[in-house]
Amino acid sequence: MSPEGKSPSHTGSERKVAVVTGASSGIGAATARALAGDGYEVVLGARRTDRTDELAAEIGGRSMYLDVTDAASVERFVATLHRADVLVNNAGGAKGLAPVSDADLEDWRWMWETNVIGTLRVTKALLPLLEASGDGLIVTVTSVAALEAYDNGAGYTTAKHAQSVLHRTLRFELLGKPIRLTEVLPGMVETEFSLVRFGGDAEKADAVYQGLDPLQASDIAEVIAFAASRPPHVNLDQIVLKPRDQADARRNVKTG
Repeated sequence: MSPEGKSPSHTGSERKVAVVTGASSGIGAATARALAGDGYEVVLGARRTDRTDELAAEIGGRSMYLDVTDAASVERFVATLHRADVLVNNAGGAKGLAPVSDADLEDWRWMWETNVIGTLRVTKALLPLLEASGDGLIVTVTSVAALEAYDNGAGYTTAKHAQSVLHRTLRFELLGKPIRLTEVLPGMVETEFSLVRFGGDAEKADAVYQGLDPLQASDIAEVIAFAASRPPHVNLDQIVLKPRDQADARRNVKTG
């Protein structure tokens, strides 16, 4: 909720609009719920519209098909928007845990297309609406993998480093314009992330979090909603979140 306890507004009774990509599950879905709870009209973008349709009905939002790796899909998505006050670049993910010597180039292409080029496409397309809002906010969900490297993770860590630099470059390029930029860098969060990384292998995915108390999607969503509730002159540049059980990308209570 905004500091005054009121729903966000722009002019008159018109509600502010928050766009969330990758909104069909995990952090994206939790963020959509949190922003809707704070009074935003939330536009949910994802490929799995069966999920976003249900969530949109729950929170009074709008569900739209969006594939950030497809330029035409992004163009169609943005064409439906009459305004945008908040953009949450959440679409992304990892595939595989292969060393560089065994790198799967298709996995790498997918990670770069989704995390980097996808973020670029959506952000570039929405910049005019965000600026026109008079107090736009771009939140990009990267990862602690944007700060560190780890064995067998080069495809993902390079993509997240690039996504992070894209976001931080905008911080310079948009200086003086009414757009704030917040990068959220989560550590271990129990979502479908590992399920995607391991190609749907639930046993492998579950093993990642065994013996740990990881963050939940709602933890990240609360931080994003807090950033969105700050007054226009306050910019939360980077927010790193890790569970107590995790020291960095390689060390946690299981690995020492």
